[in-house]
Amino acid sequence: MIPHGLELVALTPDRLRDVLELDTWAFPTSDSIEDLLATPSPLSWDRAHALADPAHPEQLVAMHASYPFGSCPVPGGRLRVAGLTWVAVHPQWRRRGLLNAMIETHFEHSRERGEPLSLLYAAEPAIYGRYGYGLASRHVGLTLKRRAALRPVVGADALTVRIETVSPERHGDLVARLHGGVDRPGWVTRESPELRALWLHDAPVFRGGREVQRILIVERDGDPVGYALFRRKGDWGAGGPEGSVRVQEAVAADPAAAFVLWSRLLDLDLTAEITSGQLALDDPLFSLLVDVRAARPAEHDNLWARIIDLPAALSGRQYQAPIDVVLEVSDRRLPANAGRWRLSADAFDTARVEHADSPADLTLDVRELGAAYLGGTSLVELAGAGLVTEHTRGSLARASVAFGWPVAPVASWIF
Repeated sequence: MIPHGLELVALTPDRLRDVLELDTWAFPTSDSIEDLLATPSPLSWDRAHALADPAHPEQLVAMHASYPFGSCPVPGGRLRVAGLTWVAVHPQWRRRGLLNAMIETHFEHSRERGEPLSLLYAAEPAIYGRYGYGLASRHVGLTLKRRAALRPVVGADALTVRIETVSPERHGDLVARLHGGVDRPGWVTRESPELRALWLHDAPVFRGGREVQRILIVERDGDPVGYALFRRKGDWGAGGPEGSVRVQEAVAADPAAAFVLWSRLLDLDLTAEITSGQLALDDPLFSLLVDVRAARPAEHDNLWARIIDLPAALSGRQYQAPIDVVLEVSDRRLPANAGRWRLSADAFDTARVEHADSPADLTLDVRELGAAYLGGTSLVELAGAGLVTEHTRGSLARASVAFGWPVAPVASWIF
């Protein structure tokens, strides 16, 4: 429900300055509005909405938007997903129910578009659980010393490397093709033209004191099979060069490509330290490292998932073991999801979801169902925290195995 005295406004490109003004109130930055205006906007404007005071329509008091992920990988399939983003409330208007109104609007629009799942990155993780978002994936960042040793991989000698300054015209299609070819749950791709335009745009506001964006391309017989986007920063100490490399994103199509890609990143001149981007918990780099203790890992929450249309979401993925379970789900914000549901499927096959009259095997909230949805959070783990209740002996273990997936979920970029 829209708070009294405010109105919902559909945003258009001519409101970009107003959007950026609000965004800098919600997320303080030293960047000027003029510098931010010089970068391409990633917004899909037909999916961007704001709240405004009719007496002062020029000033936005809150906004939210979503990205269209029309082919988001989920376990064993792909779904239309709404990527919730740009959620902002002016500090003057906090504690007035504006976020509640915006989330309700987002859910409504997602259902209308046929998007049974919503994903987000949480600026403040404590906020979104109360709206039914569960922590569905985690990522790891590694800090490595230069020349960290890797185990050899057969076929690596046949690959070649190019290192160039990033150009959207030269590299846009290459990055989109290789990134879009990854079949990992949660691996959202920059599908819209607005997101693609922004991703390789090298505005100074994105550099953080580092150099222009570079790209390392791994090729087999002239065909790209991997890439890494990175920036270096020069520095000197008493003992010589102490530069660093920040890897923004790394994609490799096979083991040999991964070996060559990381071997070159770990041996750039005048550097002492390399920091990876957002790696999945099962990224091949962990097994390639000869001395895994040489890496300093930092684990973070990654994607938060919210089931919008329960039967469509649960039937839109596969399960890695046979499953036949009755779930009793609570959902106070989307009552259509609440109740008892029978989920049945053979391993790696089409699932069936229907209302059930029989007693529940497991009871859980939609938040926990979202956490388990991508296969990265175990139902057993959630039950250990008292968030899933088992009523039928053995059903928890069987369902936990079925909801898992051989490939850990992750998103490689923050949206």
